[in-house]
Amino acid sequence: MIVDLRSDTFTKPSADMLQAMFTAEVGDDVFGEDPTVNALEAYCAIIFGMEAALFCPTGTMTNQIAIKCHTQPADEIICDKVSHVYIYEGGGIASNSGAQVKAIDGIRGMITADDVVGCINPDDVHKANTSLVVLENTGNRGGGSCYNFDEIIKIKKVCTENYLKLHLDGARLFNALVVTKQTEKQYGEVFDSISICLSKGLGTPLGSVLLGKTDFIKRARRVRKVFGGGMRQAGYMAAAGLFALHNNIERLAHDHYHAKEIAQQLLTKDFVGKMMPVETNIIIFEVLGEDGPRKFCEKMKQNGILCLPISATQVRMVTHLDVSREKTNHVLEVIHIL
Repeated sequence: MIVDLRSDTFTKPSADMLQAMFTAEVGDDVFGEDPTVNALEAYCAIIFGMEAALFCPTGTMTNQIAIKCHTQPADEIICDKVSHVYIYEGGGIASNSGAQVKAIDGIRGMITADDVVGCINPDDVHKANTSLVVLENTGNRGGGSCYNFDEIIKIKKVCTENYLKLHLDGARLFNALVVTKQTEKQYGEVFDSISICLSKGLGTPLGSVLLGKTDFIKRARRVRKVFGGGMRQAGYMAAAGLFALHNNIERLAHDHYHAKEIAQQLLTKDFVGKMMPVETNIIIFEVLGEDGPRKFCEKMKQNGILCLPISATQVRMVTHLDVSREKTNHVLEVIHIL
């Protein structure tokens, strides 16, 4: 038995998802003629109460397109210092948009309205023009942390008062929604653009969707083409996305439960140090002693469990739809005997 806890990107399509893909009606999406892609984009726009949407291969692309559309070269973006857009997208903000970042030392990947206020540059030719705030929910390096929606409302107020755009990297937004009980439309009312990922907890082979106003998505479609993201018969993948949105959201609660079980078992071990609060499907914890994270991950691998050392002191585990009850029990048993 192999249990892959390195990321929720390691999921495989279910038989039902594959059937939906095999039977999808397709066309040429660059020409706007793939009916399944069009259906996915329309459905996402409807559930978020936003005007339009754009299907892209990856969440990095949807984030980078949004940043490109919201900024001008030499602008400055405000985000947390461990934001995915800042540390995990290959320097794309600088390369793609010619913008720079003011990174906030937030709490578990989350920033506050007061943080944003303190980072907005004055109207001074010596300073970069602050134009965009990016939030990430859930926070990957924050251990799957979930924003308090009231704080998001406060951040939006600051953005409106200072003529800033607000983008959400919602790669794992549905995990947050399952926990906090907000709705997609509540988020659609607040953000100027939202990126949602279909290939993490929702289990598709690839794909993310960017949402926003009609004119924004029109610009985004052009940028997608420039970035090399124009796809042809993409409906096969869009069909997987539609299946996931209809079938795989509520079940995220099972992943969260499994993560909490694993976390509780880890906390019984002397070699486990500080652990971030486990709110969703991500567990980040310290491994104490001389062996450290790499040796811990090697021991787990010897027992058929794959996990990821993410720093000199920390390990990350991520539950997902391919981590069944049986596999979770195996993880619990292995941790018990370590």
